[in-house]
Amino acid sequence: MPTKDRDRFSTATRLRVLGEQTAARVYRSQTKRQARRSRLTGRAALLALVLCSMIVALAYPMRQYVSQRAEIADVQKQQDQARERVEQLRDLKARWQDDAYAEQQIRKRLHYVRPGETGYTVAGQGAAQQSRTDLRAARRPWYANVWDGVDRSDASDR
Repeated sequence: MPTKDRDRFSTATRLRVLGEQTAARVYRSQTKRQARRSRLTGRAALLALVLCSMIVALAYPMRQYVSQRAEIADVQKQQDQARERVEQLRDLKARWQDDAYAEQQIRKRLHYVRPGETGYTVAGQGAAQQSRTDLRAARRPWYANVWDGVDRSDASDR
């Protein structure tokens, strides 16, 4: 036993044991890293491949879905506006069926008056200016008026 104890405490034995333990630790850490790295990388690559495939496969249909939903919303909005316009036209048609409303509109728009009434028309600034232009045109010879009309139509084409 004494030789065994001496062997156990000798520097060479201690260094050999220490070296073996260190080598075992290094070997274990390398194998763990390699195992972890290879297993994680393969799984990660597969997961990334699957996710990219799903994104690519779903990108176009999702874009189509979103654009079609927007188009459907626009068509529904137009349909609602058309329904509203139809209702307005029905109301207007119902109003024109009323004789009192029709008479009021005829008198207002066509300046009709009943027998015995006196009709008045108020001329605004634009009407007075137009009548002065007409008076000037009436005093000139007819060919000057024709030539002015040609000049005006030529100027409007430009």
